[in-house]
Amino acid sequence: MTDYHADTCALITGGTQGLGLAIAREMIAQGCKQLVLASIDAQTGPSVAAELSVDGVTAHFLHVDMGDHAAAARMVDEAAGLMGRVTALVNGAAIMDRGSILDTTPELWDRIMEVNAKGPFFALQRFAQRCVDEGIAGTVVNILSITVHGGTSFLAPYGASKAALLFTTKNSAATLSKHRIRVNAINVGWMDTPGENVTQQKWHGRGPGWQKEVEATLPFGMLVKPEHVAGQVAFLLGPQSGVVTGSVIDFDQQVIGAYMDTDAT
Repeated sequence: MTDYHADTCALITGGTQGLGLAIAREMIAQGCKQLVLASIDAQTGPSVAAELSVDGVTAHFLHVDMGDHAAAARMVDEAAGLMGRVTALVNGAAIMDRGSILDTTPELWDRIMEVNAKGPFFALQRFAQRCVDEGIAGTVVNILSITVHGGTSFLAPYGASKAALLFTTKNSAATLSKHRIRVNAINVGWMDTPGENVTQQKWHGRGPGWQKEVEATLPFGMLVKPEHVAGQVAFLLGPQSGVVTGSVIDFDQQVIGAYMDTDAT
């Protein structure tokens, strides 16, 4: 237990499972006592918030569809009403429906862009407006994807949406630095989450235990783990990351642009 986040009031989208929940737990481990978990999952959200609300921690749940940009902005005000203020925002909610350059429909493109790029943009906008008005040196972490570098064929609209959020990260970091509001992002690689398990079974026909089969082929013998990314997020949100802003971190075991030596034996 540390107290790095003793004064943090955190709003985490996609906060009721997978990486979002891991971030919430890590923030609590680092002293955060006030959190709002936003998610479209109205069934499990309240119970997850209740589970975290122990030992002086108060976790709230907000039912939010990030595809509704007005609701995404309103979410920030609602979170401030619950906690008194919002000092840290994690844009983690996203959808990963499949589509390539050959078969993506305009409807799929719009839905993915609305949830993954437009909603987070207007959530960040409202967060920044409130921070400026209240004199808060806020911090933001946008959860991106390693696919912004090109990705696989079936993640065309998803990768494009995360690339849009990458631009928002850089642009807003520069714009907001004079207000001492920091904005950073993480390009997360292939991660072992409940949502990814559903995705692999739904879209790729993988059965139970697929994780071990895949991990046996990877350099470090594991998929990216949520708790590892959560530690990086907490660092970027906290005072120990100092003045870092506009940073986009590749959180993966593949090194973009590096290739196997053709002379290797």
